[in-house]
Amino acid sequence: MVAKLLVMLAIATTVVVTQDISTRQRFTPAEIEALSPKSAGTGTSGVAGIQTRVLKGDPDQPGPYTIQLSVPANTTIKAHTHQDDRSAVVVSGTWYFGYGSHFDKKQLKALPPGSFYTEPPNDAHFARTGNTPVVLMISGLGPSGTKYTE
Repeated sequence: MVAKLLVMLAIATTVVVTQDISTRQRFTPAEIEALSPKSAGTGTSGVAGIQTRVLKGDPDQPGPYTIQLSVPANTTIKAHTHQDDRSAVVVSGTWYFGYGSHFDKKQLKALPPGSFYTEPPNDAHFARTGNTPVVLMISGLGPSGTKYTE
C-alpha cells in the first residue's frame, strides 16, 4: 500500500514538474517590446491607440493569462467591467485609476510605477493617462471580455 502511494506520488510530481518546465517564460523588456503588439484586444477597453502584447496564455480562452498594455498619453477609458478576476502592476508612467459605474475624475487615484491594483469580476472601473504613456502588466483567469457601463 505504501509502495503504491509512493509510485502515485512520484508520477504526480513528475507530471507537475514537467508542466512547470514547459510553461517557463523569461522576457527582458527588450524581448517584450519585440513581441508583435495588437491593437487593444480581449481584456482591454478597446480604446484606439492601446497596444496589447500577450505574454502568457490567451485572454480569449479559459485559464491564466498575462498581457502587457501600452496606453498612449492623454487617453481616457470610460467605466467598464471584465468578467474575470484580474490584477495589475504599473510598469511605467502614472496611471490614474478609479472604481465606479461612471467616469469620475474625483475618484481617480494616481498610481506611479510599481503600483498594484485589482479589477474584481464585474466591478466597474475607469482610468486615464496624463501627459505620458503608461505600461501595465495585467494578469487574470480567462476568458476575459469588456462591457462598458456608460
